[in-house]
Amino acid sequence: MLVLRKQALAALFLSAAALPLPAIAHFQEILPSEDVLPEGGKVTLDLVFTHPMEGGPVMEMKKPRRVGALIGGKTIDLTASLMPKKKQGVGAWSLAHELKEPGAAIYFVEPQPYWEAAENKYIVHYAKVVVDGFASGKGWDEKIGLPVEIEPLTRPTGLWAGNLFRGVVLKDGKPVPFADIEVEYLNDGSVKAPNDAFITQVIKADASGTFAYAMPRAGWWGFAALIEDDKPVKSPEGKDAKTEIGGLIWVKATEMTGARPARGK
Repeated sequence: MLVLRKQALAALFLSAAALPLPAIAHFQEILPSEDVLPEGGKVTLDLVFTHPMEGGPVMEMKKPRRVGALIGGKTIDLTASLMPKKKQGVGAWSLAHELKEPGAAIYFVEPQPYWEAAENKYIVHYAKVVVDGFASGKGWDEKIGLPVEIEPLTRPTGLWAGNLFRGVVLKDGKPVPFADIEVEYLNDGSVKAPNDAFITQVIKADASGTFAYAMPRAGWWGFAALIEDDKPVKSPEGKDAKTEIGGLIWVKATEMTGARPARGK
């Protein structure tokens, strides 16, 4: 009887393990040490492929195909500046760059495709982040020209927690009606999601490709516009597979601090 019972429990466990698991959102991070450099100077950026709200797991990131910055209308190739690093024991990257002139530097990364066997697809996330040199407030709305890109309609630097961030999803430079956008918070472990529904926020753009989201907490927020590529590809096993192309932008919200002014002042 005991043997039969153990066999039944083992069969139940295997059946549960065979059930399809819910898809987990992947986010390509490109996170600077600061979003605004009031006096210019050096900024460091970390490039990690992970699940930010859950703090991992981190996926192995091969050396990106291209990393650069758009500054004053000119694109600078920074691929040679990449330095390998480890995050949770797997491959990630970092780089340092100095801002010598006022204006926005829009850093971006084109990673190599990542094969996600659990979802039978490749993932390529073109990610960018804006760093404002000398707190100029200029140049933040320039477009890189990535295959999929979020054009910010709200300046993505110098934002308070609670501010509304707006953007428009572009594919090949044209708005994408009703595009899907996933949003996650870069969690340092201080936020506990009540359940899985709170881990990844989901937005659908309107007919003009425009979306909006109010950031409720200070910290970094990732916005990922996801589009399925229509080009046929093969999996590592030679089977038909899909490619998820993401256009990401990272935006920092800052908590308001300081003494409350006296009434009437």
